[in-house]
Amino acid sequence: MSQQELIRKYNVPGPRYTSYPTVPFWNMDTFSLKAWKASLKQSFIESNAKEGISIYIHLPFCESLCTFCGCNKRITKRHEVESPYITALLKEWQMYCDLFDAKPKIKELHLGGGTPTFFSSENLKRLIKGLVNRAELANNYEFSFEGHPNNTTKEHLQTLFDLGFRRVSFGVQDYNETVQKAIHRIQPFEHVKYVTETAREIGYTSVGHDIIFGLPFQTVDHIKETIAKTKQLMPDRIAFYSYAHTPWIKGNGQRGFNDQDLPKPEQKRLQYDIGKTLLIEAGYTEIGMDHFALPTDSLYEAMAKESLHRNFMGYTASKTQMMIGLGVSSISDSWYGFAQNVKGLEEYYHLIEEQIIPVFRGHILNNEDLVIRQHILNVMCHNKTSWKSEHLKFEALNETLSKLDEMVKDGLLVIESERLKITTKGRPFVRNVSMAFDVLLQRKQPDKPLFSMTI
Repeated sequence: MSQQELIRKYNVPGPRYTSYPTVPFWNMDTFSLKAWKASLKQSFIESNAKEGISIYIHLPFCESLCTFCGCNKRITKRHEVESPYITALLKEWQMYCDLFDAKPKIKELHLGGGTPTFFSSENLKRLIKGLVNRAELANNYEFSFEGHPNNTTKEHLQTLFDLGFRRVSFGVQDYNETVQKAIHRIQPFEHVKYVTETAREIGYTSVGHDIIFGLPFQTVDHIKETIAKTKQLMPDRIAFYSYAHTPWIKGNGQRGFNDQDLPKPEQKRLQYDIGKTLLIEAGYTEIGMDHFALPTDSLYEAMAKESLHRNFMGYTASKTQMMIGLGVSSISDSWYGFAQNVKGLEEYYHLIEEQIIPVFRGHILNNEDLVIRQHILNVMCHNKTSWKSEHLKFEALNETLSKLDEMVKDGLLVIESERLKITTKGRPFVRNVSMAFDVLLQRKQPDKPLFSMTI
């Protein structure tokens, strides 16, 4: 079967599996703030001293709306919003610290958004110092942030470097002006060049670029042009994402163009295949799904050591059992449970003032969830999994394997001796393989669109 035929066959809506169970299948009947706190305490006792914890901080403010973006954001040019938000974040962090019987040990910290560099250097310094003052730092900790090339200053980069940040990623998306106008993200190559080179001069050891394929009006030539310019800068890490067109979820933010302006699935896949070939020719290695790295980057080293991990921050080079999300819409993970913060800024502020951890939904994992979660992590991070150990078997395993028969016939994976391995041909379909393990999705197919297309 040709690649085009495989794309037509397997291009269906599916999760990106930054968690299992995925958010639409969380069971609110078994979730409560009390149960969530109990799962946090259990996980902290098991993991803090051994490996530390991760922190994700959502900074939601942006000065303008990018129409490709599916993140929770608040559009404003009023920078007086910065200080009250940081005050609330630090109060939320204190509530988590009060749950534990020891100081949290921070292994990984990431600033996401929104636009983290919307905030002034001084306010970001106040935030990071406030977090670290209530914690310890693990050995080889990693601090990272997302920077907007148009507003990341040398002062931002220097201040965060001085606070321990060594990794930064810049959202490039595409360098073509027509595409940039369609997604409302005008940024010249010179801006990306400046922040990339400045970060390196200061001493950042991992500078990443985010590129998106499948955008409105985007062509293969645009991908070639964007990667040619990317090669001039050779970022250490590249996220080469498929544009997730989900306007039924994200609303008007993804209606700045018409559906017919988007590349067809076959064209979109061609954009990825050509982009991937060009990146590999330039010396990058494909890491998991959507990611590429140079051999000197920590993500490559994690893949080589089979220590690659995936959570709500995407792929990470270091695994921690617990991740605490701070700020509006952030998702936390205790391994035994998930919890998401309220999405509205006003409600978030109200709950913080009432000294209530501001979660509004979540899921406590049962034994079956925990086993399947491990299989999907194995597939997404290592392109393989095994059920030789008794604790990795689950009731619907035979049913799962039968759903994979067709993929075996199509040469996408090999199953033998209580294990499976995805072939090179099958790697573009890793989400489809994971979906076969997703018993919650199989038991209750959604009656309306929930996910982007897998290809």
